[in-house]
Amino acid sequence: MGSYILKRLLLMIPTLFGIMLVAFVIIQFAPGGPMEKVIAQLNGTDVGATARIGGGGSEVGGGSSGAGGDSGGGVKYRGAQGLDPEFIKELEKQFGFDKPAHERFFMMIKNYLTFDFGESYFRDVPVVDLIKEKLPVSISLGLWMTMVSYLISIPLGVAKAVRHGSKFDVWTSGIVIVGYAIPGFLFGILLIVLFAGGSFWNIFPLRGLVSDNFADLTWFEKIVDYAWHLVLPLTAIAVSSFATLTLLTKNSFLDEISKQYVVTARAKGLSERRVLYGHVFRNAMLIVIAGFPGAFISSFFTGSLLIEQIFNLDGLGLLSFKSIVDRDYPVVFATMYIFALMGFVITLVTDLIYTWIDPRIDFEAREL
Repeated sequence: MGSYILKRLLLMIPTLFGIMLVAFVIIQFAPGGPMEKVIAQLNGTDVGATARIGGGGSEVGGGSSGAGGDSGGGVKYRGAQGLDPEFIKELEKQFGFDKPAHERFFMMIKNYLTFDFGESYFRDVPVVDLIKEKLPVSISLGLWMTMVSYLISIPLGVAKAVRHGSKFDVWTSGIVIVGYAIPGFLFGILLIVLFAGGSFWNIFPLRGLVSDNFADLTWFEKIVDYAWHLVLPLTAIAVSSFATLTLLTKNSFLDEISKQYVVTARAKGLSERRVLYGHVFRNAMLIVIAGFPGAFISSFFTGSLLIEQIFNLDGLGLLSFKSIVDRDYPVVFATMYIFALMGFVITLVTDLIYTWIDPRIDFEAREL
């Protein structure tokens, strides 16, 4: 197993390098960029840029990490007519575009190896600080959504497998499939209309993870307040996530129940409960439990953008989206680097969980 882990870790290096290289090359040919954003704002033709321009237009955002860029130095930017060429050169230098593209790329990779992500172009804040600021929201949504999904889907999937073909199995399948078909953001809007002062009841808060007086509450009141704020966004996210996990659990159980060792266990006189939970459960839950890290990462990074927007939750999803819109390349590349790296690590952890749950699985022997 040691050599397998080492091979996987070594494989991450060229894969991560390739991801960043492809993304960087695409950025070079993408229309628009931070330079165009600033120039458009100066010309009064852009309303989306969030650049901080002061002192006669010579100060823009913060420092540059050498990442991103839609062109190198010496490029004539469209819309720059009428602006002082010296000012344009100063912008290029401040954004790091006075260097060739390949030099900027390798500088970025060198900095990222030490987790130096530089500063946001338009927020004048280190990228690491921005990510740390948004983490609590994304962790809350991702972790609790995954926990709630597993706590409901696994018992429901087992119950459906035991009652396969019954009325209970049919109507629960209908509910699960309908829930899966409804987009999370649409269900979130419905919850707001019904329970957050839209047109009916005003039971749950509409924004944030905690109340404004959170610091003044007791520890028990803080827990209640935190859970109270999470009810609607968690419900909106989790409803569509039940279907896959529930049906996966059910099908895994059905597959195991039909195997010979289950027939043998029943022939020995073991109770149905002991057969199910003493023999079937461990084998059936292998793929479900081992997939927990991947499910968490998936919900953590990809499932919360629209929910964050609807419920006014400022998390990583919203940060990434705004950074792409504003062409804030240090934030875009940093989040991509971190997401990819965590994805590789979680995939490796998932494989290790497989071997921990079922020692018969040996990835190292399979490669030989």
